[in-house]
Amino acid sequence: MQTEELKEFLEAKVRQYNQSSFIKHDPVQIPHLFNDQQDIEIAGFFSAVFSWGQRATIIKKSRELLERMDMQPFVFIKQAEEKDLAVFDHFAHRTFNSTDCRYFVKVLQHIFKNHDTLGSFFQTIYVKSDGMAMALSKFKQEFFSMPHEKRTEKHIADPLKGSTANRLNMFLRWMVRKDEFGVDFGLWKMIPPSALYLPLDIHSAHIARELGLLSRNINDWKAVEEVTENLKKFDPEDPVKYDYALFGTGVFEKL
Repeated sequence: MQTEELKEFLEAKVRQYNQSSFIKHDPVQIPHLFNDQQDIEIAGFFSAVFSWGQRATIIKKSRELLERMDMQPFVFIKQAEEKDLAVFDHFAHRTFNSTDCRYFVKVLQHIFKNHDTLGSFFQTIYVKSDGMAMALSKFKQEFFSMPHEKRTEKHIADPLKGSTANRLNMFLRWMVRKDEFGVDFGLWKMIPPSALYLPLDIHSAHIARELGLLSRNINDWKAVEEVTENLKKFDPEDPVKYDYALFGTGVFEKL
């Protein structure tokens, strides 16, 4: 495709998939169950961390976890004592298990003791970092600063070690982007959408290569940087809106 033709294609696909109807098919429906910012952040964070595998299972297990917190994640996390964490016994989603649940809740409790929102915690890291990759890496360092089992670290990616960090980038898209279509929440206002990176999964990567937006043949952080830079040519202020185009086309259509 020529540049203008490609832009028209991407814009059309954004309009097609960046709609409220997208919510019911996607893990973003989980934070949409809530109204208060802290509940949205917690629900979104867990559903993003769980986002690998079949989407129906991701949604089911995210909801199950929140039900174990009586669908009041912020209240539960703020008030939880050690004995209360027994509600996570025997919970598992793929390799994320009850041990991981306990640690995540303890860390989030610590964060909320020092910050009003998860957004203020992350944004404090972001403003002290040289770019989003460093911010995500520092976020992981901070998140695992309490005593924990080493295996739990695999649930948070580090782009400085080459990971696509697609689940964290998806979570950031949810929290940072804001438009009239109502899928993304736009809660974290200190971070501009222009600073975001594409959540690169197998679907969006395949379509990006088909469209000539990605030449790198492995999915890693360098690939994320390449495709995001190419998308900025079409919209430098909001490049990750094209996640809807690439992911939607990859999941729901044959190109």
